[in-house]
Amino acid sequence: MNRFRYILFDLDGTLTDSREGIMKSLYYSAEKLGFEIPDDPDRFLGPPLGDSFRMFCGMSDERADEAVRVFRERYSTVGLFENHVYDGIREMLERLRSAGMCLAVATCKLECYSVRIMDKFDLAKYFDVVGGADAEVGRITKAQVIEDVLARAGVTDRSQVLMVGDRQNDVLGAHQTGIECLGALWGYGSAEEFKGAGADYTAETPQAAADMLIRKD
Repeated sequence: MNRFRYILFDLDGTLTDSREGIMKSLYYSAEKLGFEIPDDPDRFLGPPLGDSFRMFCGMSDERADEAVRVFRERYSTVGLFENHVYDGIREMLERLRSAGMCLAVATCKLECYSVRIMDKFDLAKYFDVVGGADAEVGRITKAQVIEDVLARAGVTDRSQVLMVGDRQNDVLGAHQTGIECLGALWGYGSAEEFKGAGADYTAETPQAAADMLIRKD
């Protein structure tokens, strides 16, 4: 499986466990705006935030935009650092870099937040590109973020690229851009979710992912 030269990683639920900061900021926005949070708030972990407010809370575009704004009041100052790196991530990244792979981040989190998180937890040194969403230029969906990262990384052969993510939007976005996807089972998604989305591979742990990617078939 070592045919992959470029490995793109999602951030939330793949490199770091950001549940605490996201949940606290979600409840903050619900209290401020007076809306009900769905029974399964973990559905907010992964997809673009505005989409989640529309899909899971039935909000209009205008209401969802306001909910995102209030969410970010807290998240931008406190919530993004209520977060920790998953066990085994640093070791996995060290192994992949040592094997000569080019690593990049492709996340639907705002790029400005993503860069701050990567710097805070000393992960940026492993990556050639840290790419995220930027609503001002219309880069919002996973596919749009991946396309931007591929361009910045100078990728010409997409058969050499693998996306690693923990939710179905990672799989779907990867396939929309013509690349394969590995489902990170240590994150927020399940085997059933990955199967339904058509993930090409899955791995239970970061170590198992590194073993798969470095293995000579």
